[in-house]
Amino acid sequence: MTSANPGDILSTDKQYLYADSYRPRGAFMSETGQTWRRAFKAMPVEASEVRAWTTARTTHPDAAAIANELFIAVLAAGADVIEITISTAGDRTRITAVGPAPLPLRSSHGPGWLIIANLARITGLTEGECGLWAQFQKATP
Repeated sequence: MTSANPGDILSTDKQYLYADSYRPRGAFMSETGQTWRRAFKAMPVEASEVRAWTTARTTHPDAAAIANELFIAVLAAGADVIEITISTAGDRTRITAVGPAPLPLRSSHGPGWLIIANLARITGLTEGECGLWAQFQKATP
């Protein structure tokens, strides 16, 4: 089960701690971990805040770059608010960026997607195709 940190958002429809770790969104993350979620204004200047927020929550060297590219892909789709979620389980981390509407094809196959796909172990679209996610493992020493 994923445990949330104080101030994290609860699922609005069922009022339970939201874990971005269920089967429709990709590989099931069954180990105990943590989840952080934050909504960002859909403005290019917020990309630096997304990178800083991500860096403060994970030590993976590529996490900030992956979060940045996910944010930019959803931003390019015309969202007004983008919700970023970082979930950990065992040695895996998943970053998800979700907007309010389904993404156009270019968001999941554009130039930024090549960066995401090369830095992450697995990637995909969220259920409803309103967002993108990337999962990676902790760097081995």
